[in-house]
Amino acid sequence: MIKITASRNNGKITSLTVKGHANSAPHGEDLVCAAVSSILVGGCNALKEPNCFTIKLNEGDASVVEISHANEHDYEVLEVMLVQFKSVEETSPKFLKVIEKGN
Repeated sequence: MIKITASRNNGKITSLTVKGHANSAPHGEDLVCAAVSSILVGGCNALKEPNCFTIKLNEGDASVVEISHANEHDYEVLEVMLVQFKSVEETSPKFLKVIEKGN
C-alpha cells in the first residue's frame, strides 16, 4: 500500500511524503503506482520556486518538504496534488491511503 501524508501549517501544505508500493499489479503494469508517480513528478515540475523545497523522488519513498516560505502558486500546486492523490484513493482504497496532519 502507498501511504501519502500531507502536513499543514496555518492551512498551507508544508510537506507531502509518499511511502510504499501499491502492488495492485505486476511491476511495470501497476496503474496506481503510475498515477501516483505522474502526479508527484508533474506537480514538482510545476513548482515555480523549487528551491523553496527539499524534493526527493525515489521509488517507494518520495517527499516534497518546504524549507523556506513558498509563493502562493506553489502552495496551490501542492493542494492540486493532494486533490489528485485523493481522487486515486477513492478509486483504489485498497492500494492508497491519504493522511492529512496539522492545521
